[in-house]
Amino acid sequence: MKPPFSSLPFAIAILFSVLHVGAEEGFVELFNGKDLTGWDGNPELWSVEDGAITGKTTVPDQLEYNQFLIWREGTLKNFELHAKIKQTGNNTGIQYRSKELPEVGKWSITGYQCDVHPTAENNAMLYHEKGRGIVAKNGQTVVVDPAGIKWLTKERDAVEVDVAEWNDYTVIAKGNHLTHLVNGKVTAEIDDYDEANRSLEGLLAFQIHRGPVMTVQIKDVRLKVLPDGGVTPFAKADLPSDAQEIGTPKPASPAKSKEKGKAKEKGRMKASKPDPAAPPKGTAAQNPPKRPDQVGPAIGENKATPIDRIKVPEGFTVELLYSVPGVEQGSWVNLCTDDKGRLYASDQYGGLYHFPAPPAGEPLDPKT
Repeated sequence: MKPPFSSLPFAIAILFSVLHVGAEEGFVELFNGKDLTGWDGNPELWSVEDGAITGKTTVPDQLEYNQFLIWREGTLKNFELHAKIKQTGNNTGIQYRSKELPEVGKWSITGYQCDVHPTAENNAMLYHEKGRGIVAKNGQTVVVDPAGIKWLTKERDAVEVDVAEWNDYTVIAKGNHLTHLVNGKVTAEIDDYDEANRSLEGLLAFQIHRGPVMTVQIKDVRLKVLPDGGVTPFAKADLPSDAQEIGTPKPASPAKSKEKGKAKEKGRMKASKPDPAAPPKGTAAQNPPKRPDQVGPAIGENKATPIDRIKVPEGFTVELLYSVPGVEQGSWVNLCTDDKGRLYASDQYGGLYHFPAPPAGEPLDPKT
């Protein structure tokens, strides 16, 4: 006997449910869609509307300080978090691996924040609330060294979205490596070696920002706990010799400065001596200025910037011709050609080098 036709929709529903659970394996919902069970915040600011966590201020400068809705069911170490968020009127953010500041006031927080901001370069950036400020903007990959200095190692086009509409924000934290995404696209990536200021565990919270009247709504908050570990040492930092310093740490006491100096020196990597036959033929100016023992940041390899770190206009390509050994040939800061197709490069410390341009797609032969 054939089963009744009416059983088919039920079977389809069961199949869909199984597939959905499989796709979300390992994730747990942190918001039940009905009330703020498990969350703690100022009841004058936070409620549930239309199935979403809703935070509102009603008059300008209603708050003396930024306040947060704090998840009280645990702390975050290594994890992947997703949340759909929209906001108008100001800016907000996802606070993670954070801690409370009762000395500032109730529901005050300090720590890592994934911003939700109407300005593209600030949206989904990493901001250190009541700490180091902006660490990495939308479109940046940043290394923070043990002294708290921020190094820009890669740039991308900022991911642009309308924050007044629903967008999916993702935070992935594994050891001291942090990644922010919007709608599946990477916005900011950070390796944090600043042991004095970084955090490997702490609270999850959402922000109401002081200032202009604002509204933020949050739903589909899903958390997946990842295995512990993943903290890498500074000596293994992916920091090229041409990384750009993008921030300076706040003045520290002499004792702290000495400690940070030791940490930075510990991570310093010595440049290897190049093969004498390797440098391209050239001439150096007489009595050139003395080069430093290391060219570029205090650590990193004496090799050219990887191609995938170079941002170029659409339609342009980049090829690696030669990695300049900084200790021997310095830092090449100018490049030009002559009417015979030869390339000329000048070292900022006084040297001048010339060599024939290699065919397209081929590296420079230093013996030519």
